Amino acid sequence: MTKQRVLTGITTTGTPHLGNYVGAIRPAIEASRDESVESFFFLADYHALIKCQEPERVAQSTKEIAATWLALGLDTDRTVFYRQSDIPEIPELTWILNCNAAKGLMNRAHAYKAAVQDNEDAGEDPDFGVTMGLFNYPVLMAADILMFNANKVPVGRDQIQHLEMARDIAGRFNHNFKSLFALPEAVVDDDVAVLQGQDGRKMSKSYNNTIPLFETQKRLQKSINRIKTNLLEPGEPKDPDDSAVFQIWSAFATAEQTASMREQFEAGIAWGEAKKALFELIDAELSEARERYNELMAEPAHIEAILLEGAEKARAYSEPLMQQVREAVGIRRLS
Repeated sequence: MTKQRVLTGITTTGTPHLGNYVGAIRPAIEASRDESVESFFFLADYHALIKCQEPERVAQSTKEIAATWLALGLDTDRTVFYRQSDIPEIPELTWILNCNAAKGLMNRAHAYKAAVQDNEDAGEDPDFGVTMGLFNYPVLMAADILMFNANKVPVGRDQIQHLEMARDIAGRFNHNFKSLFALPEAVVDDDVAVLQGQDGRKMSKSYNNTIPLFETQKRLQKSINRIKTNLLEPGEPKDPDDSAVFQIWSAFATAEQTASMREQFEAGIAWGEAKKALFELIDAELSEARERYNELMAEPAHIEAILLEGAEKARAYSEPLMQQVREAVGIRRLS
């Protein structure tokens, strides 16, 4: 049986939060246990440079994200777990793909168009503050995917366009030179929860409303207590479908626990009581992983060794494919 190759990238610009865990990390680790799947996970530190010019933040985020995935049970014997910058073939492939990607295609990228629109709305030059990193972001993403001939790439709906661009770039290369690249497919799971943050909006670093995944118990409890609620008193029925507390509860609870909490909301559970129950539920799921995470963060050399081992596994794929790409475009030895 031919295994499906699935590739997931994690940008190293922030501290993992509950939304990342529920929406991406937990389902990805579960999916990686499927015997019919060959899973590639990478820390996208080159991508981080597009929107973050804080070296210490990028370095710290790399360590935190690697420790998070390992603490939550990613099996690096069954998967390929690596740091993007440890694979020199990726930037090399990016350049070759740049030489084949149509500029008109890049002009249509959502992120670039949004930046241009913001500038025009502010009366600035359309390309004010736009770097070539932002403009060429879809080509680097295409190189990440095509370097390992991923068949499927789990993405949010906002990234579907980039997958279509990767397919376009791959098809163009295959037509112009040699058929070396599989055409990747976007995988969008609409059943994966998108958590609300403390203010009721989507949990996001840009809204500053996240609950970090591995806070101490005391800080986790404080973060949950800050979740915005209405002024309904204990005993007054509360609408569970309009509550961030209930929505987060549902992402961590079993079906039976969710049904029970829905009844308690309708019976008028006090907000303090609901938040206390939510803290206990989340803490129970994360306490063991939090302990492992703290151990890993105290041993950066161990994390580094795992990443270098992953890079060696990844380069067993990238080096021979890159040699074929060079040959195909005419970069060859003369004898």
